[in-house]
Amino acid sequence: MADQAASTSPPSPGAKSERQRVVEAFMAILAEESIEEIGFPDVAARANISLAALRQLFDSKIAILAAHMKETDRAVLEGVEADMAEEPARERLFDVLMRRLEVLAPHKAAVRSLRDSAARNPGLALALNALSVRSQQWMLAAADIPASGPGGALRAQGLALMFFSVLSTWVKDDDPGLARTMSALDGALGRGERLTGLLDGIFSLPERILRGRPGRRRRDGPGGTIAA
Repeated sequence: MADQAASTSPPSPGAKSERQRVVEAFMAILAEESIEEIGFPDVAARANISLAALRQLFDSKIAILAAHMKETDRAVLEGVEADMAEEPARERLFDVLMRRLEVLAPHKAAVRSLRDSAARNPGLALALNALSVRSQQWMLAAADIPASGPGGALRAQGLALMFFSVLSTWVKDDDPGLARTMSALDGALGRGERLTGLLDGIFSLPERILRGRPGRRRRDGPGGTIAA
């Protein structure tokens, strides 16, 4: 009877759901090998669930990635700072995207692996682009930039492509201050302004950057902390 009670008792407070364990297991394996090489039995074993339970939770590896990206979106949105509302649109978006990179930091090796696979697999690249566009619509909303309708969809697509280009620098940037990454993001946002009105000219170089003053996600010195 004691064994039966133990097996049917609810999970302890703070325990991770099977869904969370699958996503974490998948990202951990992705850091070690390419997405093409990952097998569902490997994910189930790492997540400590049955293959049948995994099938019930997710239809595909892309679905697991979608769940990870949705969780990343949630973490970014929860970290949006209310006092950024009065800043220029360009700086608000800079802050949001740097926040996204901070959330992704524990998964840098997995992101690098995924980028490498997408570079040689057009089908995967298209699938990832669709997921990224959806996420970037939320990032635009977080920066209080219109993200709905045809114009919003165009902004999100442009931003997805720009963010993908910034990831090329970020995955190689081992500087705790992420100076190269911030420079790449700043440059990418600047180029967005010049793409035939792609982003409706909302990105003008923030006065704060022109004057060398630190922004919310800019850091002071190597290993410095994020400015409050």
